[in-house]
Formats: sequence, structure tokens, C-alpha cells
Amino acid sequence: MDRFDPASIDIRSGHFIGGELIDAGASRIDVSRPSDGVTYASVPLADDAMIDYAVQNAWSAFKKSDWARRAPRERARVLRKFADLVAADALSLAPLEALGSTRPVRDASNWDVPFTAESIRFYAELADKIGGDVAATDHRHLGMTIAEPYGVIGAIAPWNFPLVMGIWKTAPALAAGNAVVLKPSEMTPFSALRLAELALDAGVPPGIFNVVQGDGSTTGDALVRHPRIGKVTFTGSTRTGAAIMAACAETGTKPVTLELGGKSPQIVFADAPRIDEVARRIAGSIAANAGQVCVAGSRLLVQRAIADELIERIVQAFSELKAGPTWAAGTTLPPIISEPQAQRIDAIVQRSIASGATLRCGGERADAATPGAFYSPTLLSDVTQESDAVRNEIFGPVLTVQSFDSEEEALELAAHPEYGLAAGVHTADIGRALRMVRGIEAGTVWVNRYGRTSDFVIPTGGYKRSGIGKDLGRQAYEANLRFKSVLIDIEG
Repeated sequence: MDRFDPASIDIRSGHFIGGELIDAGASRIDVSRPSDGVTYASVPLADDAMIDYAVQNAWSAFKKSDWARRAPRERARVLRKFADLVAADALSLAPLEALGSTRPVRDASNWDVPFTAESIRFYAELADKIGGDVAATDHRHLGMTIAEPYGVIGAIAPWNFPLVMGIWKTAPALAAGNAVVLKPSEMTPFSALRLAELALDAGVPPGIFNVVQGDGSTTGDALVRHPRIGKVTFTGSTRTGAAIMAACAETGTKPVTLELGGKSPQIVFADAPRIDEVARRIAGSIAANAGQVCVAGSRLLVQRAIADELIERIVQAFSELKAGPTWAAGTTLPPIISEPQAQRIDAIVQRSIASGATLRCGGERADAATPGAFYSPTLLSDVTQESDAVRNEIFGPVLTVQSFDSEEEALELAAHPEYGLAAGVHTADIGRALRMVRGIEAGTVWVNRYGRTSDFVIPTGGYKRSGIGKDLGRQAYEANLRFKSVLIDIEG
């Protein structure tokens, strides 16, 4: 699918609790389309009482249904059916995802929906693979660890990849036998509801997969503080992640998984093969989803000998992008999520220029077919480590460039005082690549590529203030289990 009519999309609004859509709440939040600024729907805001109802319902379903006690292979069977239903629903899910988000419908159809379905399948297959261990004890004892679900997982997903991030939070929790209360972003609330409906259709018991709508300060805060929430998983800003961690400490020392902000470097050496491919890779890493990606490669560090050539080719790649609404064919530069965010991006760019950065391209609003918040891909050179554009996560299509001569200088520039989410290294020298991998402080390092594949076994997560714990991989599944130690005397 490469286009659709935004007026044709049927919107179902409300909370999904206990297997039912509940459109209740004294307050409502308007939802706007970033592609044209049109307010097209609203959602109820879940207050403390609604959160308590949702969590208690999930707890009751966890205790009374057989989901946690069901044979792991049976849970896996249900989740595989869930994945099949998601894949089969692409013609509904993709436009629903694209309508109010920054995801072009072609990307949502070709990548987001299949990736979501495959994520569910991956965790379905882990359901009977991890269950504890028998410990090495002396002959008089039998020692073991038993894996058990927490009960109810509180999940908070961001707006930039609503389907994918929503399922990263819920699929491992469901596979491990937990119930889930998911809060999607209030800016992109609707595809999560469809996921919950499909899970119910697949055979997930009512109350095991719930969705609540609302903002962070009211709904999200009430969710993470609820005493029945056993664990919290969140993707979003570093500031919000710190607030969630504090709230969890205050209300029961709940464990957390936090995937937070990033300011990821891309290090290009003069021996990097196929410089044109490298340029397009780097341009794609910052322009994809208009730079609204946690792992966006926003800091280019290039060996001085090829700096001018690489910059020229990146600028050319930027010039070929076409701004447009998410429902239009041919859109390769989607909108910024909101007007305030577009203004923030521009303010950082302008401050950086005022402090000495050189504008190579962009630095202004992009022309598009609709009046949404579009921003041109921007490249800034002659920046320092203290520049706003280098220090701060911009979450927009803004790339800074710094040059280096040696590996040691590259590592010094790559280091960031706060962030350590991801990094890229481009070189033909495998020894150099491995030295850089060892020297970079980041949770993920890509070599001669930038971005994930569909190898779900490789986890993602950050160092330093970029987060705690991992999404994807076996680690994300294990994070939804707690382990009980058992020691039995077998001789009188």
C-alpha cells in the first residue's frame, strides 16, 4: 500500500479493558494529524480511578484465567495466531498507523506491520525455552530456580513507532505469562487498540492485554505508581525515564526497562568502501522518519581526508527527499510530530548557527503538499562538542559533522557525556572496526551498516542515561520473569 484517503479511516476511540472498548472519562484529549494539523479524533483521559480499574481487571485476569498456568507451547500457539492476524490485517493497520503518526503508509505497510508480526512470533517461540535451572548442589539437596511472571506489566510506548514499540513492550510480557496494561502516546493512540482487539481474537483471554489512553503526567504517572504493577517498561525521553524510575522507587521499588534518548555517532574512516553507499546510509539514518528515531545517527564523525566529498554526497542525498503527508504516494520525508516540536528543532539549529556552526543545507521548513510541520534535512559543520546541536537530542532531521585524523581522536569525539544508545563504524579494516567497537560506550554498535535487521535475537538498549535493560532478544523476555530459588532436602 502506498496511499490512502485520510477521510476514509474508521476511528474507534476509548480504553480497551477486560476485552471491551470503554469510551469513558470526564476529560478528553484531542488528537491531530501531523501531516496537516487537522484534529481528527479525541480520546478519553484515564485518571487514577480508571487506571485502578484497568490494573485491577488485569490482575484479576492474571489470577483467574489460565494464561500464566497454561502450557508454554499453548501460549505460544495463541501468540502465533495473534501474529498471523496482525500480518493479515495490514490493509487496516498500516493506514491507521500512518494517519496520525509520522510513518508514511508505504513504510508502515512494508516494514512496521510485518516487523510487529515477526516480533510476536519471536517471543512466542521463547515461551517454552526459558524456565529456570537445576542448580549444582551436593547429593543431599536438590536446588533449582523457577521462572515466574510478575503479574501485571505496565507498558508505556512512544509516538514515533506506535505499533512496533507497543509490541516490543507487550509481546515478551505476554509470552512470559503476564497481563499487560499498555499506555500508547496520546498523539498516536489508535493502532494499540487494534492490536488489543486482534490479541483477543487470537485467544488471549480478556483482561490480559489492556490499553489505556491518556497523557504522561496523569495517566502514565498513575500507571507506574499503581501497587499492582509488578514491572514497568518505557521508551521515551531521558527526563521522563528518570521520573518513571523515581516513581517506581517510591511505590515499591519496581524493576524497570528504560530505552531512552540518544545522540548516536557515525564514524567514517577514509578507507570505508563505496563512499556513495556510505553517504546514502548516513543520510538515511538521520532522515528516516524525519529523524524522529531514538537511534538516529545524528553526529557524523569523518576522517578529514574524505570529509568534503562525503558531505557533498550527503547533501545530494538529502536533496532527493520528498516531503509530504503520510498518506501520499512518494513521500520520503514525513512530518515532524507537532508544531511545537518543529519549532524546537529550528531553535536548536538557529542557536547552533549563531554560535559558529556552518549551515550546509536545510535549516528551514520543508515545502509539502499539506500544511503540516515539515522540516528540511539539515547539515551543520564547524560545530564543537559544546554546540547545542551536538550536545542535545534534537529528534529531527539534523546532522552535525566533525572531522578527525586518528582513531583516538574519533573515539574522543564519539564520547558523549550523557548518551550511549547506538553508534556506527564504517571502515574496511576489521581490526580497526573491533578496536572502535571496544572503545565506544554504546549499547549497540553497527559496523558498515546502520540500523536493525529482523534478527530479533539481538537486543537493543543503552548505556549511561540512554537507559536500563534491553528491548528485543532473550534479555527482554527474561526481564518479564522473576526467578524463585528452591532448595529441597532429599535425604532425612
